[in-house]
Amino acid sequence: MTLLDQLSTALTPLGAKAQKMFSGTGFMLNGNLVIGTHRDGLIVCVGKADEATAAELEGASVMEMRGKQMPGWIIVAAEGCKSEAQVQRWLDKALAFNKTLPPKVAKPVKKAVKKATR
Repeated sequence: MTLLDQLSTALTPLGAKAQKMFSGTGFMLNGNLVIGTHRDGLIVCVGKADEATAAELEGASVMEMRGKQMPGWIIVAAEGCKSEAQVQRWLDKALAFNKTLPPKVAKPVKKAVKKATR
């Protein structure tokens, strides 16, 4: 079973929606990104309070984007999510943090207005 299959199997029954992002697939629950695939590993939202502890686990590091650390986000390399137990541990962390977040309401998409040309 692939990493994406494992996440989908665990999260779809909870109402999570898969969405392409970060060169992989992210799973949104209550409008918040919970966890996703990233290269051969994972991107996991654990929150600032659990960041340091999570970053000490095998294959894990605080996520960086454009040279800046992203507080509360963890990147997990392939060696940190090769077993079902490891993936489940990351899912548990991500879901526990997600429960502390308020649901986000989707913003309506604005339609582009074409200017009339003469």
